[in-house]
Amino acid sequence: MKKFFEFEQLGTNYRTETIAGITTFLSMAYILFVNPSILTVDGTTGMDPDAVFTATALAAAVGTLIMALLAKYPIALAPGMGLNAFFAYTVVLDQGIPWETALSGVLVSGLIFIVLTISGLREKVINAIPKSLKLAVGAGIGLFIAFIGFQNAGIIISDPATMVALGDVTSGSTLLAIFGVFVTVILITLGVKGGVFYGMVITSIAGILFGLIDPPSGIVGSVPSLTPTFGQAFLNLGEVFTWQMIGVILTFLFVDFFDTAGTLVAVATKAGLMKDNKLPKAGKALFSDSAATVVGATLGTSTTTSYVESATGVSAGGRSGFTSLVTAGLFLLALFFSPLLSVVTAAVTAPALIIVGVMMVTALKGIDWDQFEIAVPAFLTLIIMPLAYSIATGIAVGFIFYPITMLAKGKVKEVNPIMWFLFIVFILYLTFLS
Repeated sequence: MKKFFEFEQLGTNYRTETIAGITTFLSMAYILFVNPSILTVDGTTGMDPDAVFTATALAAAVGTLIMALLAKYPIALAPGMGLNAFFAYTVVLDQGIPWETALSGVLVSGLIFIVLTISGLREKVINAIPKSLKLAVGAGIGLFIAFIGFQNAGIIISDPATMVALGDVTSGSTLLAIFGVFVTVILITLGVKGGVFYGMVITSIAGILFGLIDPPSGIVGSVPSLTPTFGQAFLNLGEVFTWQMIGVILTFLFVDFFDTAGTLVAVATKAGLMKDNKLPKAGKALFSDSAATVVGATLGTSTTTSYVESATGVSAGGRSGFTSLVTAGLFLLALFFSPLLSVVTAAVTAPALIIVGVMMVTALKGIDWDQFEIAVPAFLTLIIMPLAYSIATGIAVGFIFYPITMLAKGKVKEVNPIMWFLFIVFILYLTFLS
């Protein structure tokens, strides 16, 4: 085992790697309860929350295990934040696409990701998209997630005159969510690893103590059945060949591209695994990520991707795939704690959504706002997402404006031909969507 994971070369040991794996798990364990909450939206999408819980845990376990054994990196995977919101709120609720067909879209995006990774085309597509737009996509998703969190908390509500307004901040559930935000902010500010997860635990306990949440029927239980969601992605593949679904698939693909590339580089740099500014075994890491998406879609969850929270495990000393092996094992163990789903209400998950949104918006600092031709498409990308309540629409608008502003500035030669292709694709996407 030591030889397989190259402990000697990496200067690590079982104890350090185990602690790192536990740390990573605690930092991202919130997804076990947040993902079912987002994908079901209180039952409005039609997905079974118990099945989604099982799919989430298994997708995270299998994806992380593939990364551990194939790429041997201390990077864990799970259904991605942002993409789950896009899946539920934009694709299913806004566009009216059945969740089964949406899962087919996730599956197809994963298969395309595998082909692009093996062929080497993935790098060309990613390199064609300017850095500022990539950062704007990440920040826009952060705003969108935070907006959903404020809505779920009841802090922001709809208003016929102003479209949105401040909600009743004196109601019990809203006060509980606000309490959760304060607790989570304090924990993360103090540097507590797993602050988002512990914030949810404390908020749930407070809700039970004040009678705002019913106590769970138990803590440990049997593993919920996957039957309601398993294999649905394959049964509806014939429904993905429409302009609407092509736009959806492209969005799943692009966002996964950005998330994966950014996370791999960030975590690998922190772990000291980068060599000559390049990531060794990048192909294997990317394949692990794309394979995890296919597995997750098959099980019944939105896009599974690499988690930047893996950096917490690296901070604890994790350097090898053994860290990921430990994390994968803990996700499997978590399958037996499904009864706790009942206490994870919207008021409990809202603080997590808001804080994750804050973390994602920090990408704005990397955008060159002094160049107007860059600032316009970047701004439109990030602001349209929450205003149009659609990640796909934000990406489409930004990618349409970028070639236009660059052309007007006389920098048409700097626009990659792939961006012109995407320009046409997204114009068609918005046209047919309307």
